Amino acid sequence: MAVRTVIMGAAGRDFHNFNVFYRGNPDYEVVAFTATQIPNIEGRKYPPALSGEQYPEGIPIYPESRLVELIQDEEIQEVVFSYSDVPHEYVMHKASEVLAAGADFKLMGLNSTQFTSQKPVVSVCAVRTGCGKSQTTRYVAEILTEMGHQVAVIRHPMPYGDLAQQAVQRFATLDDLDKHDCTIEEREEYEPHIVNGVIVYAGVDYEPILRKAEQEADIILWDGGNNDLPFYVPDLQIVVADPHRPGHETTYHPGEANARTADIFVINKVDTADQENVIALHDSLHDLAPEAVIMEAASPLFVDDPGAIRGKRVLVVEDGPTLTHGGMAFGAGWVAARRFGAAEIVDPRPYAEGSIQDTYEKYPTTGDVLPAMGYGESQMKELEQTINRADVDLVIIGTPIDLGRLLKIDKPTQRVRYELQIIGQPTLAGELRKRFR
Repeated sequence: MAVRTVIMGAAGRDFHNFNVFYRGNPDYEVVAFTATQIPNIEGRKYPPALSGEQYPEGIPIYPESRLVELIQDEEIQEVVFSYSDVPHEYVMHKASEVLAAGADFKLMGLNSTQFTSQKPVVSVCAVRTGCGKSQTTRYVAEILTEMGHQVAVIRHPMPYGDLAQQAVQRFATLDDLDKHDCTIEEREEYEPHIVNGVIVYAGVDYEPILRKAEQEADIILWDGGNNDLPFYVPDLQIVVADPHRPGHETTYHPGEANARTADIFVINKVDTADQENVIALHDSLHDLAPEAVIMEAASPLFVDDPGAIRGKRVLVVEDGPTLTHGGMAFGAGWVAARRFGAAEIVDPRPYAEGSIQDTYEKYPTTGDVLPAMGYGESQMKELEQTINRADVDLVIIGTPIDLGRLLKIDKPTQRVRYELQIIGQPTLAGELRKRFR
């Protein structure tokens, strides 16, 4: 009989694991997905158009809080943990819940979850959310393009809308972002590539996504999400680490697995980190992957008018995932406010509306900054209301996109931009030229 299975996820790795291993597999019956981390994704169905003939009604998605109930009521035999950026201890607590309820607990490895490309693949992954994958991916795309390669970026999934319609998505212009009703998180990842002239693919079903991208690119650039493992077998695995969080490279899942498979480590943010932490991270990464090349980098900040910040009471808006499951208390906007002389960084929590207030309660480590939560139209509206309610002189936007295109902000704004800068030797450009000349 087919093994009755639940897949635990967050609208990304869970769907991928299903598509590559469970879809069409008569040895398993996936009874349900559970969802966490991302708001408003439970209560939907994984649609029949994606789940296949074995599931003519689709597969329901329940909140993870119902996991034990599902195991008991649905006679579940196996639970598959399929999301990222959580402490190892958290994973084993979930395993204990599952085991105590009577089911087996499973983690899936690279051999059963990766596709092989017909073109070379460079993957950019990380040991934690917020290490600096995005600017690293942009830097790699720029170098490969300068070398004469046609690059297609394939981005880790963020399918928060109609899953069937989002199966395979291609983004070549900013209008495509509106066409696909992209959330703020999606725009933060896609828009900078598009502005740089690089085509982006994303969606839900990552084998047809790959085959589409292969038709117009000679190098595939995997742009990872959180600290998840790559969906494709990489010819070069670049892993970004953060010296502001030393030790996390060995204590978070599946970031440690990424570190153990790295060909190149980029230790980012060395210009703002304690040098003892940088050295400790060097040693730890070398222990995890002794043959990997280790290089250092910074992500210097750029502001259109730094003088506009001096002496002002400011509200700082930061990249959402970096603050939430990334666990950071600040980001680039907060650093810019301090560096350019803001009189006060105003705590946004007294002004938080609706689900924004819920975010602070769920992630209490967030500092006196506002996470740019925007999973759907209603949450974007609540973010806009929170910003406009705040009693400040200026809004500093530390996200990678211009929020002014999406929100009606009634205050002056300054955007903070940041790009990767490799420091010293060896260099990422040099390594790419050696391997892809």
